[in-house]
Amino acid sequence: MDWISDVSNHGQDSHKEHIPVLANEFVDALCINPDGLYIDATFGRGGHSRMLLNRLSSSGQLIALDRDPDAVAEGKRLEVEDPRFRIFHYDFASLEMAIDDAGWDRVTGIGFDLGVSSPQFDRADRGFSFQHDGPLDMRMDFEHDQPLSRKLKNVSEKELIHVIREYGDERYAGRIAKTILRAVNSGEMNSTRDLENICFHAVPKQARYSGSHPATRTFQALRIWVNDEYAQIKEGVRSAMKHLLPGGRLAVISFHSGEDRRIRDIIEEEVHPCTCPPQFPLCVCGRTASMRWIQKKPLRPSEEEIAINPRSRSSMLRIAEAVVVDRAL
Repeated sequence: MDWISDVSNHGQDSHKEHIPVLANEFVDALCINPDGLYIDATFGRGGHSRMLLNRLSSSGQLIALDRDPDAVAEGKRLEVEDPRFRIFHYDFASLEMAIDDAGWDRVTGIGFDLGVSSPQFDRADRGFSFQHDGPLDMRMDFEHDQPLSRKLKNVSEKELIHVIREYGDERYAGRIAKTILRAVNSGEMNSTRDLENICFHAVPKQARYSGSHPATRTFQALRIWVNDEYAQIKEGVRSAMKHLLPGGRLAVISFHSGEDRRIRDIIEEEVHPCTCPPQFPLCVCGRTASMRWIQKKPLRPSEEEIAINPRSRSSMLRIAEAVVVDRAL
């Protein structure tokens, strides 16, 4: 596969507007009651939220969260258009705060669309993409979090290797991390173009032109690190499951194997919570399932969707449902 086209599978094709991925499948999974209460935990530019609102009755309600001030500004415009909708400037780890602010308790459905929206990738000043020369930033919330440039000045080589290997599944993490820190310390890395060039030359020559661009996995890993995305996922999805009504739905779209594995494992803890040793003939721990799988094997986009929206190529949707009536919060 040509490496330039490959980066578009997670939002780096600058010629496309943001199109919500797996949109019909996502909304079909969530919207089981048009009169219900729903949460879009990752508003982005509102594609999924607008589709949900189109499915809701006049008494249905939707709140959305986003940590990106630009996304919140877009959500404020939707608030004016539709009184059934409200937007909160929270990351999805703060889901419980948004539920409290809305005056809600249990809800009918909660959805997550992880990763980065197309407008974030396509703005060079956000620093997410190596297709644009921009600052070393990568913050989802540019009003609060630390930019990549600052974090790289304070990270050890050991930690950076771990970040690139663990969050990017990058086999050349050691070589790349050493080269990055050498460039940071010598003042030779000041932009995303510099970082892209460093990643390209850090890998062996035979790996530079096969598969995806050599910087793809490192950019992914650094973005996850800057925004603490895996901790956010863990906190947000666990909170979501606690606040579902019986029969309420959880739908999560992820874009790479690291995200998807974590989503699967977090939900699986509630689907099969028993901690008894496998040799025990009966369960004695007393832990019972609070969730069941609706779609354990991830749904993937159709060939037709990929043709229309190449950015959907790597997306995966898992769906689960709350099965208990009474759970302590």
